[in-house]
Amino acid sequence: MILYNVTVSVDRDIEQEWLAWMRSNHILDVINTGMFQTAKVYKLLNVQDEGATYAVQYFTDSLEKIEIYQRDYAKALQAEVTERYRDKFVAFRTLMEEV
Repeated sequence: MILYNVTVSVDRDIEQEWLAWMRSNHILDVINTGMFQTAKVYKLLNVQDEGATYAVQYFTDSLEKIEIYQRDYAKALQAEVTERYRDKFVAFRTLMEEV
């Protein structure tokens, strides 16, 4: 199993609206690419900054699907988030493999 993890620090003033939109729109859009089987959202509890931090985890069975996602889908989906929440969040992405 391959995990595509997106860690996001979001301004607290938009936290609830962002989380609702992620759950009802963006995460579904990512899953609907067909490159991921499931997704989970976790809120980090031990954060010292002023924002709220979340880990959005997308699960897939191959690196090939990650490559297809990054090549064909990621740019447009990430641009949608940036347009909607410009200057209100910071995100970084990591890939992990289950061992």
